[in-house]
Order: sequence, then C-alpha cells, then structure tokens
Amino acid sequence: MAAANGVRRIWVGLNGLLSTPAVSCVIRERVGADGSKATGAFILTASHNPGGPHEDFGIKYNMENGGPAPEAITDKIYANTKTIKEYLIAENLPDIDISTIGVTKFIGPEGSYDVEVFDSASDYVKLMKSIFDFESIQKLLGSPKFTFCYDALHGVAGAYAKRIFVEELGAKESSLLNCTPKEDFGGGHPDPNLTYAKELVMRMGLGKSNPQDEPPEFGAAADGDADRNMILGKRFFVTPSYSASIIAANAVQSIPYFSSGLKGVARSMPTSAALDVVAQNLSLKFFEVPTGWKFFGNLMDADLCSICGEESFGTGSDHIREKDGIWAVLAWFSILAYKNKDSLNEDKLVTVEDIVHQHWATYGRHFYARYDYENVDAAGAKELMSYLVNIQSSLQEVNKIIKGIRLDVSDVVDADEFEYKDPVDGSVSKHQGIRFLFADGSRLVFRLSGTGSEGATIRLYIEQYVKDSSKTSRDSQEALAPLVEVALKLSKMQEFTGRSAPTVIT
Repeated sequence: MAAANGVRRIWVGLNGLLSTPAVSCVIRERVGADGSKATGAFILTASHNPGGPHEDFGIKYNMENGGPAPEAITDKIYANTKTIKEYLIAENLPDIDISTIGVTKFIGPEGSYDVEVFDSASDYVKLMKSIFDFESIQKLLGSPKFTFCYDALHGVAGAYAKRIFVEELGAKESSLLNCTPKEDFGGGHPDPNLTYAKELVMRMGLGKSNPQDEPPEFGAAADGDADRNMILGKRFFVTPSYSASIIAANAVQSIPYFSSGLKGVARSMPTSAALDVVAQNLSLKFFEVPTGWKFFGNLMDADLCSICGEESFGTGSDHIREKDGIWAVLAWFSILAYKNKDSLNEDKLVTVEDIVHQHWATYGRHFYARYDYENVDAAGAKELMSYLVNIQSSLQEVNKIIKGIRLDVSDVVDADEFEYKDPVDGSVSKHQGIRFLFADGSRLVFRLSGTGSEGATIRLYIEQYVKDSSKTSRDSQEALAPLVEVALKLSKMQEFTGRSAPTVIT
C-alpha cells in the first residue's frame, strides 16, 4: 500500500521487532545512508492487550516528533474512513526477507521504491548511552552484592534487555526472565503488574510463599511493546507514581542527561500527587494532564517538561515522545549506582526500599489505591457520575455528608470535573474525571471509561497524604481505610452499581 501511494522508502526493524520506545527513537534520531529521515511510523502492536490472531491487535500511527498522532490527526483519519471509496495496493511486489539486514530496491507503481531492514536496537542503544553513565551502572551490576531480575514477559523488551543489560553492561544472562519475544507472549498476559508478572513477583519475595533462594536486590518487568514498566526491590513494590517522583527527585545528581537541571515535570491527573510535592520542593514547573501520552509530548516539544509519569505503569522523559520501560530501569540503576558509589565494597548496599523510605522521610507519603469496577451497568455508572457532579455544587453539603461517615477525614476544600487547557496549543479536554481535593493534600478521583455494549468501567482513585515521617511506614490498607469508606458511601457506589466490592484493587 505504501508503494502504491508513492512512498519512497520503508524502514523495517530486523525480524519485524521494534519496541514502541525504539520506534520513537528511530523517527527522531535515525538518518538513512542517503541522509533521509522518517516522517512517521506505523506500529503494529498488541500493546498490553492479549496477543494472537483471536485477540486484540492494535495499529498506531506516530508523527514526525516520534509521538502518537494527536486527536486532530486521528479525527481526520476517522473522518476519511467514512467517505473512502477505494484504496490503492501494489499487487506484484516480491516478498522481502525481514530476517536479514539490507536494502531491497525495486520499481513500484509510482517509481523507485526501497525497503531497508535495519538493526532494531542500535539507534536506541546509542541514545541510552548518551543519557546514562553506563560505566557507573556497570560497576553496580558487577558488584557481587547486587543482583537483579528483569522479566520481559515474552514481549519485545527481551531483545533490548539482552543487548543492553548483558552485552553492554555485562550482566549475567541468568538475570533475564522470559526474554525470548513470542507472538502469543508464551500464553501469558504481558502486563507489568503484581497480578500478571507472577514469576518475577515470586522471585522477588512478594508471592504468597517464600522463594527458595534469597530474592535479588532489584526487579523489573515490561509489557508487550516495552513502553511500560514495573519496579520492585527485594520484598518491596514501588508504585508507578512513586517511581516517577523518585526518578525526578534524583535525576540531576544521578543521570548525566539531566545534570543541568529539569525543565519541568508532569503527571496524568489520576496519578498520585507524589510528584507535585517534589516539584514544589525543587521549584520545578509542574503540569497535571489528562490520561494519554500525547499531552506530555506537547509539553516536551515546547521544552516545558523533562520527566513524566502515569499510574498505569508508564514513566518517561523528553529523550523520546513515548513512555519507555527500559529507560525507567536504567534510571533506577543510575540512582542505585549513585547512592552506592561509596558503598560497593561495604557490607550493605543502599537498597530500593531504603531509597523509597528516604523519599518518604523528605517529602511525606501518598498512600494510594485504585478500585476498578468493571462491566457495570452503563446507565447506573452514568447516574453515579452525574450524582457526584451535582453534589459538588455545595462543598458545605459534601463535608456534612463526610463528617456523618467519618470524623477522622479532612475537609474537602475543592471539587471539580477535571478539564485541561493545553498551555501549548490551547486545546481543551473536558470531562476527564471527578475530583474531591482535601485540606490535608488527600484526593478522591472518579473516572468513567468505556460505555459500550459490555458495560462501563468505573475507576476510583483513593489517595491519603501523610507528612508525619513517623507514620509513613503504616500498612497501606489501614492508612486508606477511612478515605475508602468515605469514597464508597459518598458516591453511593453499591446503590448505583449493585456492586459490594471492586473487580480489581491495585
């Protein structure tokens, strides 16, 4: 189809495997032998949906800046699908061997046309080496006291893990788990969280039974297309919200790319406000955006944002215009290498858990949970959201209801339906979620997603901020219990949905 529509050249990653972050990198960084640059890319990805011929399979278009097409473009594409009468296709192009690097040239219907198969990792590895101090990471990974486990969940990240962690940084191949990319992800679901990365979770000492061996110091997992990540310490889970804020708090000292300072930081609205506190303390520009990586891309293109994150296991920076799972792991390696630069020969290393506890002692802790109510009746879900918007008109009434539920919960000082005006292009995104903001920095957020034939999903985000460092190590469920009770009773969740419990708690 590209040949028939007059495209001059197609670049394809070796064996058809390119991670989503590597695609963004290639668009932005790669220069062809004749000086050509890519004007965009098609990414065929199962992303974090189940793969294989009988399940979801996605197609995504990325623009010249390396980021996902914005709504203005996807809206035009959709409009064209409603009027299209024909499409062009070149029938007699020969098959091309995408398992061999090289250029195949031939004459297409519109003239000369070539397909170049290139090494999928080299541009991305070069970019990573320009961002991080590989020598200091090598010293960390070479320490007999430091061990790690990286689980690619049989997604595309496996190819990059071998190249970067083993070949470039000298790690043992035994540190890699499920790093052979498979079309069906080995029958698993490549979602980097505590539910689906079971093998890694067990190995890190977070399973229901104790592992046979002492858990490694550090663990990480990737999703199918390698843009999302999960970070673990020994018997310790780092929430995505905290991963982003800890990287931001330590980036300038630990990562050469950021040594001259951060331009700003950003998070998606449902993500915990841990990053806000870091921005405030470090006097950084801060942005709260709707869910969707394209909003971060706009800020980055305008030089307003260096590091960003979202609660759904996405972390990234302005080196590309996608979230980047391997980048996040290298950022954590850099922080660990910096914190341990004088203690690699000592008896005990500074651990992931130590770094998180130090962070809480400095900035306080945002206890955080997400309740997902899946496939609820769409009409009931809409009624619940309308009810919440209506009660927001009187904060006095809201606080009266809350005090009738719990006396130990702070007052609501602001409540709204989140709306974002993009500071770069002025576009406005409405109805992005319903927020209740409390005097002590805590939050409740309600979001509705998908109101199709299968029913709707209500996501409830509960966040309790605790500044007192003597209370930051409390059990999370215990710390959140008062706010959870308020959220469920204030929203009349059971009354509107018929559900007495969420489908999933994260």
